[in-house]
Amino acid sequence: MNAPDPDPLSDTGDATRVGVTAGGLRLRTGAFAPKLLSRSPDGRAVRIALVGARALLLAGDRVAVDVHVGPGCALELVEVAATVAYDGRGGPAATWTTRVRLDAGARLRWDAEPLVVADGAHVERRTDLDLAAGAVARLRETLVLGRSGEAGGSVRLRTRAHLGGRPLLVEDLDLRDPRVRRSPAVLGAHRRLETVVVLGERDEVPGALHLEGPGTLVRRFG
Repeated sequence: MNAPDPDPLSDTGDATRVGVTAGGLRLRTGAFAPKLLSRSPDGRAVRIALVGARALLLAGDRVAVDVHVGPGCALELVEVAATVAYDGRGGPAATWTTRVRLDAGARLRWDAEPLVVADGAHVERRTDLDLAAGAVARLRETLVLGRSGEAGGSVRLRTRAHLGGRPLLVEDLDLRDPRVRRSPAVLGAHRRLETVVVLGERDEVPGALHLEGPGTLVRRFG
């Protein structure tokens, strides 16, 4: 008898877990508490809210979110409130790691609320996505540097996406140096950056950047 495939999310410690397969729904609370909003009659399409389970983000926080969508299943993730990274007062960086696995034909839509990086905060955020053939991910994230009257703290955003085992998107947006992010080639005078990325297929949207493989990246400043 063949051994069962290992659970792709089994080694993530206290990470928030959202798993959707034909066999059912698996949820685990970490920094966020996943709440079921709706589910299709066959259980293959679900809508989940991510609700903050504790104060976020403080110096030294280690936040992890693991997502697995099984073959032919669909998941929509909804965040109910923005996340504020607070002044770390010289403490260690807060880290936020998101790991996504989409099996063949799976679909993910994630409309994230803004991440607000207050003065004095230091945030390292990484997103890793592994897509099988026929899988599609649609992600929207918004970065806001500072609250009202602030310039914003230090933040570095890294994204690594693979499709069928091959790199699809590799990006490192390093905004830790205020002089770099004020450059006209980066953010200029803007403090708000919205990114919409589609992986696994392309969107014909005005101003979109098409990836070498099936994918689209759109950015808006404000």
